[in-house]
Amino acid sequence: MNRECDEYPFAGSYEGAAQHAKDSSKPKDNYSARPLPKADNGAAGNILKAFMDRNRILDGFNGKEEVDGHLVTVS
Repeated sequence: MNRECDEYPFAGSYEGAAQHAKDSSKPKDNYSARPLPKADNGAAGNILKAFMDRNRILDGFNGKEEVDGHLVTVS
């Protein structure tokens, strides 16, 4: 079965896999990853993207264009 790694929190969030790249004071690799069937991972990504697009979840503007970051808090 074809598998891909998926991370949580999502890489597109400030708490996700890209957190350290956005804020170097945050720990590196502070996320979970798990291999999933490639088709399932792609379908979940498409659902999340549709939700973000439909609900216009944006971080704001950087002066020229919309910035597509969002904040996820897990408690």
